[in-house]
Amino acid sequence: MNRKVFHIASIIIPVTAIVLAGDVSAATDLPDLPVGKVYYVDSQAGSDNHDGLSAERPWKSLDAVNRVTFQPGDTLLFKAGTSYQGQLKPQGSGDPQHPIRIDAYDLKEPVGSFRGLPRIDADGKTDSALLLYNVQGWEVRNLELTNTGPDRKPRRSGAAVRIRDFGTAKHILLSGLYVHDVNGSLVKQQGGGQGILLSNEGRQVQSRFDGLTIENCLIRRCERNGIIQHGYSSRSQWYPNLNVRIRGNRLEEIPGDGIVPIGCDGAIVEYNRMRDCTRLLPEGEAAAGIWPWACDNTVIQFNEVSDHKAPWDGQGFDSDWNCQNTLIQYNFSHDNEGGFLLVCNNGQSQMPYSIGNIGTVVRYNVSVNDGIRTQRTHVGVFSPTFHISGPCKDTKIYNNTIIITRKPEGDVDKTILKMDNWGGPWPEQTWFANNIFYVQDRAGYQFGKDIKTVFVNNLYFGNQDNRPPDEKAIVAEPCFESSDFLAVPERAGIDPEKGFKEDPYLAKLRLKQGSPGAGQGKQIPDNGGRDILGKAISDKACSVGAKE
Repeated sequence: MNRKVFHIASIIIPVTAIVLAGDVSAATDLPDLPVGKVYYVDSQAGSDNHDGLSAERPWKSLDAVNRVTFQPGDTLLFKAGTSYQGQLKPQGSGDPQHPIRIDAYDLKEPVGSFRGLPRIDADGKTDSALLLYNVQGWEVRNLELTNTGPDRKPRRSGAAVRIRDFGTAKHILLSGLYVHDVNGSLVKQQGGGQGILLSNEGRQVQSRFDGLTIENCLIRRCERNGIIQHGYSSRSQWYPNLNVRIRGNRLEEIPGDGIVPIGCDGAIVEYNRMRDCTRLLPEGEAAAGIWPWACDNTVIQFNEVSDHKAPWDGQGFDSDWNCQNTLIQYNFSHDNEGGFLLVCNNGQSQMPYSIGNIGTVVRYNVSVNDGIRTQRTHVGVFSPTFHISGPCKDTKIYNNTIIITRKPEGDVDKTILKMDNWGGPWPEQTWFANNIFYVQDRAGYQFGKDIKTVFVNNLYFGNQDNRPPDEKAIVAEPCFESSDFLAVPERAGIDPEKGFKEDPYLAKLRLKQGSPGAGQGKQIPDNGGRDILGKAISDKACSVGAKE
């Protein structure tokens, strides 16, 4: 795949000083530019009677853009600070070597500030402000998208990438988009609504994405959800999306599901930040931060989720049903009302539709002050830190640091782990090792009729009712470098180069020298080789918890 970056918005020299005739082959000063035409759009100074091939003769409206079938290597530039009504629905396809690019030009603000971007308002008149439909080979950067109608409408979104009876769509990139104020339905069964929708379907021709990236976007006040991907969910029609990466995005004031890949194999969700979730969902609506469904080999890493307030579920992270080999590692979860982690499987849904939930691994994560729900659900105030429900098999949870802070008095849930039986059967072969369970007040465990759950080499501190048998339990104060757990600092995003490597808050949770958990962990093969702060794990002696 061609990974060269063409970023018009960041070029200091005006594009018009380099390309005046609309032919990029003449732009010898920009060797990364592919051969193709450059089109300009300016709602203030343009005219749809222009040819759009120079900044002096730009188009004015989206209608002019939508009439053109773009060719591989073409570029479409919107003038910074301009605005447009309607839907941008460009036609034509590029390819991985010669994608078609959309970007801003004459941008005065720094890239990544999300200020001064060309703005497209759908005003609720179309399902999305940007629609890529049955195309491939597109890179879209630096647009502001909004879609607020007079009333909520199901399936409304800011940006949508959809293929139907298309085959394989290769190389699609959405980067640096500011997607906000989308008033879709708050009810999942009605179709919801989202900032970015990704959808692949087709009965005549099975269709999927191969090379789909959503990166560095800001998604704010989009209802119901943030980034949702719909694909083939039934195992009898298994045709997964490939090479999907969702990275470096910020999600703010989202009431529902944050990031949900569906129908993928090998999706990577990393360096995303979800925070300040709004309390808008009606009673009984379930949602969580980041989770896959009907996916295999998903990697969820270096993400931070906080402040989730969904009436049901409401965890930071989830390994959901119809999934195999989900890996949740190096994440930070805090202040989520429903808890840190859900692992679930619907026992009534089996093959050929669902493969179940098999082989989830949860390691080197930190949870602080999760499970703080005070509002009643349909089963009371329910918010265990861990909720494992249904016949989930071979789940491994190790080297996590779990801080359960002092909860308010009254009707609150003080459960560390709740085993449950969604659809009838119970979890099987769940393994907890090298975790730190730190309780400031009192909390406990509820196992029900779980099958072959094993605890080994975990550290327990505080009053813990019904503590499980653990042949090498460490019952002691872990001796963190600091016990100032509630002062979690705000951060705009997570540096993809560093992850949490230099995070001052997480550094407080290192074990002091001489801690009873330092160097006392059980050696685990294929443990990822590093802790949440990036320190290498010794093959001779490791510690308990998420940090060496």
